[in-house]
Amino acid sequence: MYHVYNRGVEKRDIFLDKQDHYRFVHDLYEFNDTNPTPNIYYRTNQNKIKSYEAKPHKIKKRELLVEIYAFCLMPNHFHLFLKQLRDNGISTFLHKLGTGYSMYFNQKYKRNGSLFQGPFKAVWIEKEAHFIHLPYYIHLNPLSLIEPKWKQGKIKNFGKTVEFLETYRWSSYLDYTGKKNFPSIIQDKFLSEFFGSPQKHKKETLNWLKEINPENIIELF
Repeated sequence: MYHVYNRGVEKRDIFLDKQDHYRFVHDLYEFNDTNPTPNIYYRTNQNKIKSYEAKPHKIKKRELLVEIYAFCLMPNHFHLFLKQLRDNGISTFLHKLGTGYSMYFNQKYKRNGSLFQGPFKAVWIEKEAHFIHLPYYIHLNPLSLIEPKWKQGKIKNFGKTVEFLETYRWSSYLDYTGKKNFPSIIQDKFLSEFFGSPQKHKKETLNWLKEINPENIIELF
């Protein structure tokens, strides 16, 4: 299992509107397959972007490259919690994901060149403590948008923070806490069995946030 992440070149934003988020979430599904992926740009081209959702365009039997346990999209970077299922599965998946999304982004915004800041980073989850803390960290990452110092345990308004977390769509947190969001993207059985019911997982996530230890976050990278 690995913690995989990457950011935009020169720390630039890689998600500029909801359509970009939907496209990347869709790509998480579409490119997690050993089978070749068709060119799907035409389905979001020109004036057909109005109601694009992250749904597979047809039913097919997939042969997964990885299991996606958790994910989070931030304006200029993303985090993934992955289990590799095949030799070079993560590298193949991230190559397809990065190439496909970059082509979409560059065509949409009429730009050229690399979108991501070099190769993706992959941290092997070797210790149990790392495994336990990682899902919390990934799902709480969006709090940086409203509470920049949350990682240091400095939160000004905890109620507002919880409300924001429960309305942020671009992660797998909602699916683990009982709100159907993008359930087809993640393979949630493993973490659900480990962390328990949606209510328990939500409670423990908020407890982790209240009792945050900055040293645990440093160990995740």
